[in-house]
Amino acid sequence: MAILNIRIIGDPVLRTVADPVTEFGPELARLVADMTETMEDVDGAGLAAPQVGVSQRVFTYRIDGVEGHIINPVLENSDDFQDDVVEGCLSIPGISFPVRRHRTTRATGVDVHGNPVVVDAEGMLARCFQHETDHLDGVLFTDRLEGENRKAALRAMRDATYNKHAERTTAKRAKTVGSSFGGASSAVGSFGQSVDN
Repeated sequence: MAILNIRIIGDPVLRTVADPVTEFGPELARLVADMTETMEDVDGAGLAAPQVGVSQRVFTYRIDGVEGHIINPVLENSDDFQDDVVEGCLSIPGISFPVRRHRTTRATGVDVHGNPVVVDAEGMLARCFQHETDHLDGVLFTDRLEGENRKAALRAMRDATYNKHAERTTAKRAKTVGSSFGGASSAVGSFGQSVDN
């Protein structure tokens, strides 16, 4: 296993709709293992394949002791919404805002062996599934912001100091990229949890 480089906003792969997985085998298993190790290295709640430069419909997750992966996920979201919770993103380090998400979701897909996976989720797990599936559709959490929050997020990303912050985050992460041993990398957790930032 290896820790992969996480792509930062501005990389075109983050705005591309990912392709469905059609081939199952050792390469896919290695991708899922590497994504899981990468997610754990930066203390993330979830990680989608496009975030590591692979345009395939795969994500990993780890919320409150519940962890796994889903390949070719399809979500069935409830009609109602949970309270807005602050989200961040490993691909947009240092920026976090409240995001509206559906209260519950049922995620269906397959695992690395092609076996069916069905997970009923609520709260943070439902939020994670929606956030990661957005990545597979080329959507970032900032696209879901409205009004003053959207304006503030766009201003922050245009700010000259933001590029420096993103570069520092990338440099910190680079210390463990390619390692199979992990390390004390720093980042912003997937849902605004500051991790040794």
